[in-house]
Amino acid sequence: MPVYVYKGLETGNYYEFEQGFHDEPLKAHPETGEPLKRVITAPAIIFKGSGWHVKDYAKKNRGESKSESEEKK
Repeated sequence: MPVYVYKGLETGNYYEFEQGFHDEPLKAHPETGEPLKRVITAPAIIFKGSGWHVKDYAKKNRGESKSESEEKK
């Protein structure tokens, strides 16, 4: 479930709540009743894996000179 950030309008404190994607935004804190406003935040991006950049963009003949690669052909 997504985590949404809210700011308390009276105290200025920030809160995080898990809500469904289609749930209505909270208007008040569930425990204290403090009025809340949803804060727009940047999404967290996590790259997992073995290093796609190294595999896709690395030079193919690393450490070989042109003469060495031509000798192999």
